[in-house]
Amino acid sequence: MAQVADEVPLTLDGAPPKTLGVLDQGALWANLGVSLLGFSGALFLLDPLGNAPLSLAGALAAALVGSLIGTAMVGLSAVPGTRTGQPAMVLLRGLFGAKISYVPTVLNIVQMLGWGAFELWVIAKAATAIFGGVPYQVWVIAAGVLTTALTIWPLGAIRLLRRYVTVGVIVSMLWFAWYFLNEAPTYAGGSWTAFPAAVDYVIALSVSWVPMAADFARHSRSSRAAFTGVVGGYTLAQVACLGLGVYAVAIAGSAAVTADSTAVFAPFVAAPLGALFFGILVLRETDQSFANVYSTTMSLQNLMPRVDRRVFSVAIGLLTVAIALIVDVTSYGAFLGVIGAVFVPMFAVLAVDYFVFARAGHWNTAEDAPSRWSMLVPWALGFVAYWLTTSTPTVAAWDGIWEGLRDAIGFTRQPWMNGALGAALVAALVTLLAGALTGRSRRAVRR
Repeated sequence: MAQVADEVPLTLDGAPPKTLGVLDQGALWANLGVSLLGFSGALFLLDPLGNAPLSLAGALAAALVGSLIGTAMVGLSAVPGTRTGQPAMVLLRGLFGAKISYVPTVLNIVQMLGWGAFELWVIAKAATAIFGGVPYQVWVIAAGVLTTALTIWPLGAIRLLRRYVTVGVIVSMLWFAWYFLNEAPTYAGGSWTAFPAAVDYVIALSVSWVPMAADFARHSRSSRAAFTGVVGGYTLAQVACLGLGVYAVAIAGSAAVTADSTAVFAPFVAAPLGALFFGILVLRETDQSFANVYSTTMSLQNLMPRVDRRVFSVAIGLLTVAIALIVDVTSYGAFLGVIGAVFVPMFAVLAVDYFVFARAGHWNTAEDAPSRWSMLVPWALGFVAYWLTTSTPTVAAWDGIWEGLRDAIGFTRQPWMNGALGAALVAALVTLLAGALTGRSRRAVRR
């Protein structure tokens, strides 16, 4: 099959076409912001601490504030991709050097495989809620085939989203909003006590896209189009998605959703024409699995730049389906959270180094880019800051390690602290300090 002129090059040697405008990027990120996981995740937004439910106003405010902060991080991570034309993991060659960049690349591959399989699980469970007689395995395989096809023609998939899918998603969301506002019980009570934790949760939802933003932004016509598409499209969609989820949880009952997160799908299917409009949202969910599988192929090309990405797409598509069929992906979420915490401080370091210290037009993404071991320091300190300040529980043993460290150094985590912001702030400040000191030493040598 010959290379299509306006498609992603088959290897990293090809020049990426700059064909995506702000509407293309906005449609892509708006569709990524509407997630079936967001509906069930609304329960955690309402009560992130498990003992201090938010008021309705507090939950919606947390959704807006967390989305704006998180998407700003994603948008900033997208800009270098537009300017250099390189995928996200290849950009890390300029930050760490080519060989060191392989470490976060492997972590990202593991993370994307997990999320891709998890998305196939969600799609299959949601489809089963509509068509109960069709086995789960059939839906996983069907979703995997569609995902792989979209990954082979990624820019065509994005144009398809803008022209057709986005309209159906908007109509579906408006329909469910009208129904839920009329049918959901009135929210009463609650407080703002858990507001910082809820914001932390929403930021985490958003910044999970940081390791792949440049994979799509490299095809933007401008940095402004990439940044605006991410922040505008994703924020609007995620706030709307979480808002619908809040009302769906109220209808389904928080106890039912706590016992089975897929119970939140029932109010959607039960609504008038619910099967039709929810079916559109289920079909649209394949853009989530598509984004994960595609970014896995881009990450692999950082390791093997001259392998045809279509070969990677098919192999990763098959592997993702196998994981969704064999592995209990619901138990994989906590591990993904641990890995995901790696990338918030990493891209804070990249943002400071790229926007503040890199010379205009100079960012070495060559296969022989020299190692920069010093950049591991702010990344590591940011990672530590994340776990010292986050209020999001993961795995008991892992959380216990950080609780012990807090006790050992006499650090008390305050309710207002935010893991993602803490990690980004520490990593950014240390990078600024290191860059300033390096600059002074270089000036001293010149003199």
